[in-house]
Amino acid sequence: MQRLTQREEEIMKLLWKLEKAFVKELLEAFPGKRKPHYNTLSTMVRNLEEKGFVGHEAFGNTHRYFPLVSREAYRREFIGESIADYFDHSYKSLVSHFAREEKISADDLREIIALIEKQKK
Repeated sequence: MQRLTQREEEIMKLLWKLEKAFVKELLEAFPGKRKPHYNTLSTMVRNLEEKGFVGHEAFGNTHRYFPLVSREAYRREFIGESIADYFDHSYKSLVSHFAREEKISADDLREIIALIEKQKK
């Protein structure tokens, strides 16, 4: 699976949320003031389709798009890559990093430990 650009990821996040959408609906759902032009968005969605991330249903001359790759599958692929690239394949290093940066609390860590222990059973 290839890595998407930041803008492509934004579009995929909208499609994952909406499940199915016409380009017009994607444009309306775009957050903030950084909305792309309709034609630009349409081209980007078609590029995502060429990359195998998006499929479509035809309704006359227009298409309704839907994700072919789940959010979880994409996340699993690229979180693993990031951990390999930045933390030498070590989840311990990842969690330690967040603890040092105070991005994770002791309560969060206890919840994670409980989840791990539950998975072992």
